[in-house]
Amino acid sequence: MKDKENREKRKEYDEHRMTGFFDKDTEFRGELSFKGSFRIDGRFKGTVVSDSMLVIGDQGVVEADVKVGYLVINGEINGTLQAEEKVEIHGHARVFGTIVTPKLKVEEGALIEAKCQIGEVQGQTASVVQIREGTSS
Repeated sequence: MKDKENREKRKEYDEHRMTGFFDKDTEFRGELSFKGSFRIDGRFKGTVVSDSMLVIGDQGVVEADVKVGYLVINGEINGTLQAEEKVEIHGHARVFGTIVTPKLKVEEGALIEAKCQIGEVQGQTASVVQIREGTSS
C-alpha cells in the first residue's frame, strides 16, 4: 500500500506534467489551489495551497504564503514557504522569508535571505537556521 502511495506522489510531483501555468506576461492576485503540478513564470501575489508540486520559473516573481507538497524555485519568491516533502532552490533563484520543510536542496549561486526550519524529530521541527547566502555575480 505504501509503495502505491509513493508512486502516486511521484506522479503529482512530475515537473513535466503541468496541469496549470501562468506565462511570463501574466499578473495575478488572489488564492491559488490546484491538483497536479503548476508553474508560475509571471507575477503572482496572494496564497498558494496544494498537495502537489509548485514550480517558480526563471522569470517568475511570487509574493505569497505557500503551502504545497513540493516546491521548486528558479525565479524569485518572498513569503512563508511550506513544503510537505521538499524545497529545491536552483542556482539563479532568489528566496526571501521563511522556509519550512523536511528536506532542502540548494544549488550554488542561489540568493537566500530566509529563516529555515528543516527536518523532523519525532514529528517536531529539528532546527531553525538563519541563512543569508548569495553571489556577487
